[in-house]
Amino acid sequence: MPIDAAEALAAPPRTGDISWTVKDVLLYHLGIGAGRPATDPGELRYTLESRLHVLPSFATVAGAGPPGVTGALSMPGVDVDLARVLHGGQSLTVHRPLPAEGTATTTDRIVAVHDKGGAAVLVLRTDAADADGPLWTAEARTHVRGEGGWGGDRGPSARREAPAGPPDRTLERPVREDQALLYRLSGDFNPLHADPGFAALAGFERPVLHGLCTYGMTLKAVVDTELGGDVTRVRAYSARFAGVAHPGETLRIRMWRGDGAVRVVVSAVEREDAPVLADTTVEHR
Repeated sequence: MPIDAAEALAAPPRTGDISWTVKDVLLYHLGIGAGRPATDPGELRYTLESRLHVLPSFATVAGAGPPGVTGALSMPGVDVDLARVLHGGQSLTVHRPLPAEGTATTTDRIVAVHDKGGAAVLVLRTDAADADGPLWTAEARTHVRGEGGWGGDRGPSARREAPAGPPDRTLERPVREDQALLYRLSGDFNPLHADPGFAALAGFERPVLHGLCTYGMTLKAVVDTELGGDVTRVRAYSARFAGVAHPGETLRIRMWRGDGAVRVVVSAVEREDAPVLADTTVEHR
């Protein structure tokens, strides 16, 4: 079996050093759609180095190291075809505000391997810390189609009960036709997001937007509208990638306010509200 769950779970943690600059943060923010309109003071917080605020989801690309999906595939006990891999979900806990430039040590380890029958799910946890202590903890859930069925633990369900009642706020955010090409410059060069031939091999009519790009766009929308533009109020952020978005589409972002949290559902307008992000929560101060 290409996935050896016992070997993956028993493997020692993998550590490495990463670093990032203001330029990396600016590029990431542009990749998730910041800067429209270009002179808006709220957008300049993300695009002008003299007043730069770092959106916490930058942690998913900091250092331009292997993203969660690619990182999981390089761990011991995992040998699978990239064309059968999908990013199933992402969670992030922020221990303190991210600096606009810095260095950190990351520790990666696979903390769970679930048998979903028709697929395997790998859960890769990444802890990052600098000289002042912990910065963030992230977990990426990677679905590998065709690799389940060995009788392993199915793991918990990622699905939650949908928010009740009408949303407190609904926004629409356009996805630029070239957005995946720009976002990939932050480190995720999976050809699924750029190469039509590879996308076809993976079962898609055309390249799809990075799930983590949608993830970042959604967090920015919540911060800008529900948290007064204050990135430091974000404590944790989790989402399940329920479907794909395509470059050129429009994201419909619905928000429900709660006690210390905003629940979110994201869909694709042009495909009759086809699901994109589900079970999504931003916990805040």
